[in-house]
Amino acid sequence: MATSTTKTLDDLFLDTLKDIYFAEKQILKALPKMARAAQSEEGKAGFLLHRDETQAQIERLDQVFELLGKPARGKTCEAIQGIIAEGEEIMEEFKGSPALDAGLISSAQAVEHYEIARYGTLIAWANQLGLKDVVPLLQANLAEEVATDKKLTQLAQASANAKGKRAA
Repeated sequence: MATSTTKTLDDLFLDTLKDIYFAEKQILKALPKMARAAQSEEGKAGFLLHRDETQAQIERLDQVFELLGKPARGKTCEAIQGIIAEGEEIMEEFKGSPALDAGLISSAQAVEHYEIARYGTLIAWANQLGLKDVVPLLQANLAEEVATDKKLTQLAQASANAKGKRAA
């Protein structure tokens, strides 16, 4: 049933922007916990580096909202809350286990893949809507997410997965 005000791609873009804004803020809160939980020094350092990147990504999103003339506000994102909750479950259930870091990396990659999907969509819609000035900001965030995902894969392959196989 159509409502009196028909929703447009502009509305969808803004909703999705609010979604990723909320998600980035939740991720910012989760990363220090993941860094504390990580057993390897590379893991700890990686999560802390990603926290700094996330802060910069939030600042870019603030600029996007500003360019759109809209207040920078998040909208509850159930998906990211679920992914973060799964990560917290792994931290609890695998605490002190040789598989902990492999689990943390898998959680972090689930987060990255969600973000990559969101930014890819936002870029396509921004281009469609002629929002040329916001595209580079979104592309910068996407490029960082893709790079972080690659680093996580390298970390998993270099040590975490092999360590996780061993009995304590």
